[in-house]
Amino acid sequence: MITRKSKREVEQMQAAGDLLVKCHKEIAKMIKPGITTMEIDTFVEAFLEKHGATPEQKGYSGYPYAICASINDEICHGFPREEKLKDGDMVTIDMVVNLNGGLADSAWTYAVGTMDEKGKRLMEVTKSSLYKGIEQAQVGNRIGDIGHAIQQYAEGEGFSVVRDFTGHGIGPTIHEEPHIPHFGLPNKGLRLKEGMVVTIEPMINEGSWKSKMDDNNWTARTIDKGRSAQYEHTIVITRDGPLLITDQDRD
Repeated sequence: MITRKSKREVEQMQAAGDLLVKCHKEIAKMIKPGITTMEIDTFVEAFLEKHGATPEQKGYSGYPYAICASINDEICHGFPREEKLKDGDMVTIDMVVNLNGGLADSAWTYAVGTMDEKGKRLMEVTKSSLYKGIEQAQVGNRIGDIGHAIQQYAEGEGFSVVRDFTGHGIGPTIHEEPHIPHFGLPNKGLRLKEGMVVTIEPMINEGSWKSKMDDNNWTARTIDKGRSAQYEHTIVITRDGPLLITDQDRD
């Protein structure tokens, strides 16, 4: 079932989004060679607890951590670990914040130390593809319009779009209908309506778009060891255009 959120529900989700943004800004300061993703996980759990919030994905279908931390060829759902990040690594930190029942979900890819030019370009194209998709998140448009805009742009830049994982509706639970693929045909799929809240979260790869699953049955990685980047926002569909409740550029 697809739910359309009330003004009160959107305000609750916005409060969660504001806290999530503060947390990501702290993470950005921490990312450097020598830190571990387990240290980041510990920080996030403490940060959220301090602000009266909880990490929504911890315990979701048995997932054991406060964040997902996906490094280099890991596409998504990477487990935090004690291995130190190295200069030139690319790491995506993904989290869902629950603040008084309001949820917000956002992933961000970070360069660790000095990133090579191809890595920088992968990150830039992935982030730009997210905003290309967000531009299509308009009342009356269809889900296919979002995916088509992302796919056309990313593939036009020489990268590939992961097919196996999609954006989704969110609130009151972590994953809801509808699914939001990051590829597809324009004017196809469900029509977007005011009050819907969804995530758009393209995962863009250097090489093949295909993935394989690690033995932990959570972490997906590229089949050819090419790197993968991801950026994600939670978006409210409004009559005035898409509202980003996880906008890091908003004061």
